[in-house]
Amino acid sequence: MKKASFYPLIRKILFQLNPETAHHITLHLLKWAEKIGLTRFLPPKTEAPIEAMGLRFPNRAGLSAGFDKNGEYIDALASLGFGFIEVGTITPKPQPGNPKPRLFRLVKEEAIINRLGFNNKGVDYLVEQLKKTKYQGILGINIGKNKDTPIEKAIEDYLYCMKRALPFASYITINISSPNTENLRQLQHGDLLKELLSALKKEQAHFLEKQKKYIPLIVKISPDLTSDELKSMADIFLSEKIDGVIATNTTLSRDGITSTEIGGLSGKPLTARSTAIIRELHALLENQIPIIGCGGISNKKDADERIAAGATLLQVYTGLIYQGASLVKEMA
Repeated sequence: MKKASFYPLIRKILFQLNPETAHHITLHLLKWAEKIGLTRFLPPKTEAPIEAMGLRFPNRAGLSAGFDKNGEYIDALASLGFGFIEVGTITPKPQPGNPKPRLFRLVKEEAIINRLGFNNKGVDYLVEQLKKTKYQGILGINIGKNKDTPIEKAIEDYLYCMKRALPFASYITINISSPNTENLRQLQHGDLLKELLSALKKEQAHFLEKQKKYIPLIVKISPDLTSDELKSMADIFLSEKIDGVIATNTTLSRDGITSTEIGGLSGKPLTARSTAIIRELHALLENQIPIIGCGGISNKKDADERIAAGATLLQVYTGLIYQGASLVKEMA
């Protein structure tokens, strides 16, 4: 408890900075601390093993994609006690993302609005980082499409990333739900979704045949889906034998907040909606596909509610910024 009490002071200092600047400084400092051995003074990882998707997770608490897009800080982040880490979203070609400013804190609501737009250094850069990491734990790689790739050619982008990421991944996440890449969410529906998942499942089977290793495929979904849309997606997930679902990404809703900034909203305002989506999806999937609960987890109560709603694993991003590393232990 004593170690965790330092975080409010650290947060106060960081919150004086631009959010994107503060994020990069935090990651650089954590990497430096890990290199000189300071992270050994952090509490040890909570061992509460759980099996899902054919993988054994040391605990339920995972780091969501977006925190370390390019895989540059994996070893440092692992020192915070996560049971698994997800990097990305990564695209075939490097891209700068949307113009700055594009990340906004809503401190009173313990929320963040982002319109980053898949800013990353490209999948080949990520692969080079993964070759250097010492991390031996469960690693998810989140893949997307480049902004300038037409939606009808999106499959090519996802396949390009998947082929390069598979040798390094414990699982692959298909991001089709970010609100910050134009038309991306169209891939959540109907024939576009079926065609995409079918192509990626074929690549998964090809890798299994060649390398004798099965890499689970996970889909990350939006919290802004209607019940009918969710039902349609669940049917496709079952028919295509998808291995897992992350529920949820950020929301376009502005319920309960006053900000009019454009982008995806994460943090506490997303809590109730994300939990409701998990509960509804769990009923539709009939325990055949595990769910990773993500979006608005700020404390142990939020984590417990996701598990009660049907989540098997959990992921955090915004809650980590507001609560600090002590939240990982609470989730685990």
